[in-house]
Amino acid sequence: MRRTGYGFPVAEYEIYSKFNEIVGDRTAVYIIHRLSSCRFCDEILVFHEGKMIQQGSHEELLAKPEGKYAQLWDAQAKYYT
Repeated sequence: MRRTGYGFPVAEYEIYSKFNEIVGDRTAVYIIHRLSSCRFCDEILVFHEGKMIQQGSHEELLAKPEGKYAQLWDAQAKYYT
């Protein structure tokens, strides 16, 4: 299986790369557990124990190292490189 630099198969990467084109001007809810898969999203909502605890872009959420998103990103980062 060929993989991209993000740690997932090429076909999956192509879908993520074209997601905005596929969705068009509609709103899409994208539920993931692999954080590298949501880097292209305009807005990310982070839930923990049934409650939304963070909201923002990938960059905004990573800028808060004490936040759950950044902690999860760091825990999964070894799989992205």
